[in-house]
Amino acid sequence: MDFDILIPITLFVCVTYAIKLVVDARFRSKLVQQGSGSEELLRSLVQGEDQRRRHASLRWGLLALALAVAFALIEAFGWRDVTPGVIAVLLAATGLGNLGYYALSRRLS
Repeated sequence: MDFDILIPITLFVCVTYAIKLVVDARFRSKLVQQGSGSEELLRSLVQGEDQRRRHASLRWGLLALALAVAFALIEAFGWRDVTPGVIAVLLAATGLGNLGYYALSRRLS
């Protein structure tokens, strides 16, 4: 695999994420400094962000678990080549992980 192309892509993703973090932090600090937002608005922003963070962790945890099960099945059946069946197992695990996340998030809300 040619890793020369992977470095610029990773750099772009990191820079984009850093810019997003800075913009979000500046928005929050401006909102607090101006005092235009009520205390309830600020509290709801913080609680909403906390809930989004927990839901993101839940989603990625379920996806990782589903993909781990899929890779274990692939290993157990001894599939060594990349075939449409192997890709279908991985896609099915990803779909089931997302559906499991949706069901859990609806139950928790």
